[in-house]
Amino acid sequence: MLPFEEQVVADLVEDPNGGLVVLSSGFPLASLAAALLLHLQHSGEAEAGGCLLVLSAPDPLKARIRLRLQDRLQVHDVPPDLPAQQRASLYATGAALFLSPRALAADLLTSRLHPSRVRALLLLSAHRSSDTSSDAFIARLLRQRHLLPVYAFSDRPHAMVAGFSKAERAMKSLYVRRLHLWPRFHVLAAADLERTPPDVVDVRVPMTPAMRGIQAAVLAAMDACLKELRRTNKVDVDDLTVDKGLFKSFDEIVRRQLDPIWHTLGKKTKQLVADLRTLRKLLDYLVRYDAVTYLKYLDTLRVSEGVRSVWILADSSHKIFELAKRRVYQAAREDGMKLSTDNKGTPTKKRKVAHNSTDKGKETENKDSIAGKHDTQKVNAYPGIVLEEVLEEAPKWKVLWELLQEIAEEQTKGDGDNLQDEDDSGIVLVTCKDERTCFQLQECISKGPHQVMREEWEKYLLGKAELHGLQKKNKKKSEQPKGFGVLDGEVQMGPSESAGPISISKLETNALLAAASALRNMTKEDDVKDGSNVSCSKRGLVKGKAKGKSKKTTEKRQASNKKGKSKGANDNGQDTALEEGQSGKADERADIDNSKVSTDNAFVSDSTAANACNYSSDFRGLANGKSLPPAQFHALDSDQHVLDVWKPSIIIVYHPDITFVREIEVYKAENPLRKLKVYFLFYEDSTEVQKFESSIRLENEAFESLIRQKSLMMIPVDQDGRCIGPTLANEPEPLLFQNSVTRKAGGKRAPEKEMQVIVDMREFMSSLPNVLHQKGIRIVPVTLEVGDYVLSPLICVERKSIADLFQSFASGRLYNQVETMARYYKIPVLLIEFSQEKSFSFQSASEIGDDVSPTNIISKLSLLVLHFPRLRIVWSRSLHATAEIFISLKTNQDEPDEKKAIRVGVPSEDGIVEDDVRAENYNTSAIEFLRRLPGVTDSNYRAIMDGCNSLAELALLPVEELAELMGSQKGARTLKEFLDAKCPTML
Repeated sequence: MLPFEEQVVADLVEDPNGGLVVLSSGFPLASLAAALLLHLQHSGEAEAGGCLLVLSAPDPLKARIRLRLQDRLQVHDVPPDLPAQQRASLYATGAALFLSPRALAADLLTSRLHPSRVRALLLLSAHRSSDTSSDAFIARLLRQRHLLPVYAFSDRPHAMVAGFSKAERAMKSLYVRRLHLWPRFHVLAAADLERTPPDVVDVRVPMTPAMRGIQAAVLAAMDACLKELRRTNKVDVDDLTVDKGLFKSFDEIVRRQLDPIWHTLGKKTKQLVADLRTLRKLLDYLVRYDAVTYLKYLDTLRVSEGVRSVWILADSSHKIFELAKRRVYQAAREDGMKLSTDNKGTPTKKRKVAHNSTDKGKETENKDSIAGKHDTQKVNAYPGIVLEEVLEEAPKWKVLWELLQEIAEEQTKGDGDNLQDEDDSGIVLVTCKDERTCFQLQECISKGPHQVMREEWEKYLLGKAELHGLQKKNKKKSEQPKGFGVLDGEVQMGPSESAGPISISKLETNALLAAASALRNMTKEDDVKDGSNVSCSKRGLVKGKAKGKSKKTTEKRQASNKKGKSKGANDNGQDTALEEGQSGKADERADIDNSKVSTDNAFVSDSTAANACNYSSDFRGLANGKSLPPAQFHALDSDQHVLDVWKPSIIIVYHPDITFVREIEVYKAENPLRKLKVYFLFYEDSTEVQKFESSIRLENEAFESLIRQKSLMMIPVDQDGRCIGPTLANEPEPLLFQNSVTRKAGGKRAPEKEMQVIVDMREFMSSLPNVLHQKGIRIVPVTLEVGDYVLSPLICVERKSIADLFQSFASGRLYNQVETMARYYKIPVLLIEFSQEKSFSFQSASEIGDDVSPTNIISKLSLLVLHFPRLRIVWSRSLHATAEIFISLKTNQDEPDEKKAIRVGVPSEDGIVEDDVRAENYNTSAIEFLRRLPGVTDSNYRAIMDGCNSLAELALLPVEELAELMGSQKGARTLKEFLDAKCPTML
């Protein structure tokens, strides 16, 4: 442990009440929790025994705590589905336990675990604590009868300043008095981490002109959306900045302000909030994914967002789609001229159109379909139109490869110079944001980036063809001669089509589909020839098709490639200088990269394609010629701590993240003698750099705000030294208890019986049992077959949140739940509970129609009430309002019986439900079948049941007896005709 970590634990155990520790993101939370558990275990052995409870720990954090403790202390994991007897035996051992709040709350309420048997409570997600959270519920249950310390940790300083006095309210709900703040700029922490810092190299990678153009367009669209949102005057203007819009927390800030008035907002304002989230993803994916994947994501956005989105209608959105497409391919005329897209999609010159037969068109397509391996690819999709494949590779791929080469050379030199460093493992750790990027980088190193881009491009083309095939199936088939169609490599040209211009988007679509068709046909042919050589056939696709090309087209293609290479000569020279500069210092890299960025801002597709081909050949030559150091790829999204496991000597941070940077600092401070070199890969002048720097600044601002709150914080303390939180002592007494008896010396009469509510065990995942306990109601946790809450022998409540209500209607589960409640209880209640922070409304007034619609939630509720007339619907604005409603419903009602509530709805061995409240032990399936027969209504089905014992007896009754039972001659004839009707057969 580092000295500042020991100081954190020492400060925390000084106060017998415990305390709340707020750490910088990335600080060793697992190490602190393990050290605290060891300290409590040793102090507990000297004093009285008791178990240590650890709540709300995610699985990766549990693994890290166990790794730190190893053999010194064993921590048992108690899953919520573990039987109650085994949980009780684990409590009796006095060990350290990982628990879920739901099971622990039920065990405390049923006295399986007495608070005196608990030595301390550890909470590892204190930023989620509030007066209605499950952590606060457990802290209140434990400290009602026993004074024990509560130790709370949080490594999310942003979350501790979200909302009004969040830290102070969390401390009151957890009954702690001291707040310990440990930011990165703390004197002790900074001294420990900066004593032996790692060697850091900052590599700034220039973005391609297309990437810079897309980034500028997305930022312009985001700024336009923010300006539109400011005009609504519904949101605090200080929070609406592009800098804050780069983070996920921005969505929470906006939604927290708009949720209470969400039902009053127009469609445009709601769409603006969704558009800002989409634009942030576009910025993130631009620097994370390759060009083909990015274009694929934009295609899905174009379909899913459609005309609803505000940002798609902005001026800059056209630039986003155009540049993303230009990174992958370009449509050009066969004579080398680029197609202009400024005139709404019509080419500037007239095109020559061949009206020849199908066979001739196919022959032309086969000749001009695919070019040489390292040349620009052109596919003839329409007479006079060709596709030029660009397949722009991510600039970071090349820099990563050069870094690995440089590391390999340094390691070979180091092995020859000195061999005394045994701690140097030689492992290179490459950290990425997600597992997909890790896998793609591994493919780039093994196959080369050009091959990876080719595979992504082939997947893209095949996906386009498959989607087009589905669309053609859904549409009505138009009559056309057999053998025509885009997927056959041709476009049918009628007299009307040849006369008028065709849009460029249509031509590009046809070109893509023709390329996909050629690729699919070539794959099929190669599979027929040699089924075992699938991957080789795809690689040989380029060469095989190039043999059949005409000499004229080949010469034209070579001339265009030479032209493109001469245009890109300066770029190639700059690339060479960049390669040489990678082995120098970081500032030299930055100067070279800056000079490269400033030389040429024009985006020329031919030169880009030529450079891509040269780069890929260099990549393969290096891969075959020299060996690379052992590299491990780690996804930051997995939340695994791998530094102590792999012990790398070199770390390449492919996607910079502030949390991982702190983990590197702590790892180096814990191992001062181990050599460690860290490379940071940033896209220069990108939102990636801006986001990283903003995250550091926002964390510092959060800690400064917490320091100010701590100096002004007022926490009241009662006689026992406990914090006064939202307990029963502070709540006003219910009306039921305020029954003053003035004849007896003016004193209040004590209640005869404590109010109690029987609660289903599954409901402890919500906060309502916590709020009911705050109101002074005794909670009885059991497993209920019918309903969620039993308030009295007559009243049963099924509670639904808004999201759960929509899901229950969609699945049909709500119908069955209400049906069983209506069968066994006299007053079935459906409680619809809204969130306190959100609007108390299902829909806007403008969205409610006059007609009954099967998709409308109001229509579904109306049909439910019509089908179950005894059902009562209760609308609650918040959790506290629900508790008040329950108290008012229980007035003048008997207390529910726990044993009867458990037995309701549970059949015995004979299939008969014991102690049925309505005493209707009928065959419910037969009753439902009877009520659906024609002629049977709600008014006569009971008389039919009394008149015959079974459905078989009903089918044998004559019409006269049926008319007496049903009270209608017409209904009796209808039923008899239905029962006697013959079933049609296949013969």
